[in-house]
Amino acid sequence: MIIDKAEVIVTSPDRNFVTLRLTTDDGLVGLGDATLNGRELAVVAYLTEHVVPLLIGSDAARIEDTWQFLYRSAYWRRGPVTMAASAAVDMALWDIKGKAAGMPVYQLLGGASRTGLLAYGHASGKTNSELFDSVRMHLEHGYRAMRIQTGVPGLKAIYGIASQAQGMADAETRYDHEPARRGNKPTEEDWDTRAYLTHLPGVFEAVRNEFGPDLPLLHDGHHRMTPIQAAKLGKALEPYDLFWLEDCTPAENQEALRLVRQHTTTPLAIGEIFNTVWDFKDLIRDQLIDYVRGAVTHMGGITPLKKTLEYAAQYQIKSGMHGPTDISPVGMAAAMHLGLAIHNFGIQEYMPHGDRTNRVFEQTFTWEGGYLHPGNEPGLGVSLNVDEAGKYPYEQAYLPYNRLADGTVHDW
Repeated sequence: MIIDKAEVIVTSPDRNFVTLRLTTDDGLVGLGDATLNGRELAVVAYLTEHVVPLLIGSDAARIEDTWQFLYRSAYWRRGPVTMAASAAVDMALWDIKGKAAGMPVYQLLGGASRTGLLAYGHASGKTNSELFDSVRMHLEHGYRAMRIQTGVPGLKAIYGIASQAQGMADAETRYDHEPARRGNKPTEEDWDTRAYLTHLPGVFEAVRNEFGPDLPLLHDGHHRMTPIQAAKLGKALEPYDLFWLEDCTPAENQEALRLVRQHTTTPLAIGEIFNTVWDFKDLIRDQLIDYVRGAVTHMGGITPLKKTLEYAAQYQIKSGMHGPTDISPVGMAAAMHLGLAIHNFGIQEYMPHGDRTNRVFEQTFTWEGGYLHPGNEPGLGVSLNVDEAGKYPYEQAYLPYNRLADGTVHDW
């Protein structure tokens, strides 16, 4: 199985996606997701100029060796651009391997450890009434667990509220995770941590009163708190029995999680912006988190993330793989195959893509009773409609950013 063609395909049906398409000399095609939200073309250049020339003529069967070669031969290791490019190659090779074997990828990873993947949805609203309507909508669509994001009085626009203007291709398309917004400059949003900390516990009290004690509830702090603020919030939310508190403080300062852990029993999840096992190593070893939020697309692929999760399993830490719509259907399929195979699966983030995206990426996964399954087609179970992809050229887009009331730039 010698790679004789490698294409980097950029398409923007509902948002920008970067896909690597590898073809072998015997006609097998493998797909990999290289999307880096808001910085897509950086990965395109890395793949096109540096990685693709190395792949032509190489053996598609040598997945581990190829990963190690791309990681070690670059010398400048790690980082989101490098690891997204490596991830695309790794996914595409697993896709080819599955097709060659006539098996879905999860079978090659050891077979299924469960019948389906519990997934959580993104409920949000500027007000409690709007939030409750969003929770009900997600329950009607089969979700059994819910991320809760709320507006804060006095703030005009903040992360994670679907009813805010999203800058999507279609105004009717609803996304509960903000994509990079199309335009020449990033959108400025506002933030006030004190107002947020005062308001949020009451929202969770209201949600529990409305929907009862059994619905698993999650919340994303999105790196906006200092360690002591995060500890205060975790403690304040303990009466509402969260499934997890995510990204409560900036991930770069890993020692901060030790302080948070000392003050609250609320489970902690982190890692969607991490790129290698080295970002997780101390957090796992010292049991400072409960869920690994790494994404197949941003962690270098199936091969290294599986190793990271196996390491986490030794400390009873589970997976919580990143899975909003900045992960393409190819990356999402890879996460499903990996989640089905590992023993220490926790929960899978899942947000449906828009209709345009689903026409570009034809998929075989199933969603039933609150559980995902990647399907049993050989490989990853996703095919790319190249003609459809060509209808949607790349459009410049940026993620928003925050400023405080005094004008200081703050974590978004």
